[in-house]
Amino acid sequence: MGKKKIMFFAYLLLSTIFISFSFAGITKESPLSIGQTVSSSNGVYELGFFSPNNSQNQYVGIWFKGIIPRVVVWVANRENPVTDSTANLAISSNGSLLLINGKHGVAWSSGEALASNGSRAELSDTGNLIVIDNFSGRTLWQSFDHLGDTMLPFSTLKYNLATGEKQVLTSWKSYTDPSLGNFVVQITPQVPTQALTMRDSRPYWRSGPWAKTRFTGVPLMDDSFTNPLSLQQDANGSGSLTYLNRNFKLPRIVITSKGSLEISRHSGTDWVLNFVAPAHSCDYYGVCGPFGLCVMSVPPQCKCFKGFIPKYIEKWKRGNWTDGCVRRTKLHCQENSTEKDANIFHPVANIKPPDFYEFASAVDAEGCYKSCLHNCSCLAFSYIHGIGCLMWNQDFMDTVQFSAGGEILSIRLARSELGKA
Repeated sequence: MGKKKIMFFAYLLLSTIFISFSFAGITKESPLSIGQTVSSSNGVYELGFFSPNNSQNQYVGIWFKGIIPRVVVWVANRENPVTDSTANLAISSNGSLLLINGKHGVAWSSGEALASNGSRAELSDTGNLIVIDNFSGRTLWQSFDHLGDTMLPFSTLKYNLATGEKQVLTSWKSYTDPSLGNFVVQITPQVPTQALTMRDSRPYWRSGPWAKTRFTGVPLMDDSFTNPLSLQQDANGSGSLTYLNRNFKLPRIVITSKGSLEISRHSGTDWVLNFVAPAHSCDYYGVCGPFGLCVMSVPPQCKCFKGFIPKYIEKWKRGNWTDGCVRRTKLHCQENSTEKDANIFHPVANIKPPDFYEFASAVDAEGCYKSCLHNCSCLAFSYIHGIGCLMWNQDFMDTVQFSAGGEILSIRLARSELGKA
């Protein structure tokens, strides 16, 4: 009998410890304090307070449960760490999440909500922190609408031109500082859209336009990381890139403080990197300047397209390519040019399509050629499987030539350039 009592009290003690440190969710009556966590029902994700580099700063974040070292995938109060040991994450009567910094007031809020009869916050099996209305069951707020630096399975990167809404991934300032860093990943409102990493306000890396199942600037994109990606655009000026990876345990897309866009998965013992960009010197945006072509050779080199020469030859020879190239022979284009004086189109293979493209709807391959030919402002065209016709009316920027894969870019030249080197 005494042994049973000891086992009962041991069980009661363990249960009390568990209840004290792991919640099923956050309610008005049960805020989350430092040292307590909320776990997803599948045991994959955990929400709580963490302190990078064992500093005095405390942040509310979501991380992969049981993975060492800890990998944080979302942070609430990136710009406003709390330092009071009595800080807690509470939920108001109207459904707003509030990070209370002890006696110092509110350090972070999820914003106004409209709960009808109270609300609660739960951590879903996909790592999404959700505020739910107790009466209707509808979602009042979710962390997936505020992605931070990481995309998890089922999360979406999107934009809406009508409302001005735009979601981005923003890097940490450093490995131990989750405040906003210098790098931002977004999808662009171009048609078709592309993924773009910005460093401050300047382009840093570009994926190339999306072609139904792949980014054209990633020629060896395979099923290991293309299948999980779904990209949608509509006529109302909205677009979304959704990450739906059901194949791997603990997959994620992250932008690091160094500007690397990485897709990785956890093997059970370590993180396996499936994709990283930029990975090559030609991946950096516009490294060869306008009308320059970055050739992924060994070593990589910049060259001018046929019919173009370096803008500043001496600088080019010294390896300063940023000024790019200029046309050698001026175009004499007329819409009804005779065959004698008509421009020609020179095809270049294995190309990452340049930036600043325009989409020509409902045009087949032959129509793509004719549309560009009879439009003197059209400098190049490319008919791409999965997209259709793209045309360029301004400087070619950020063009890369791969050793394999890529697209064919047909550039307009003066006929006299045909026999030149």
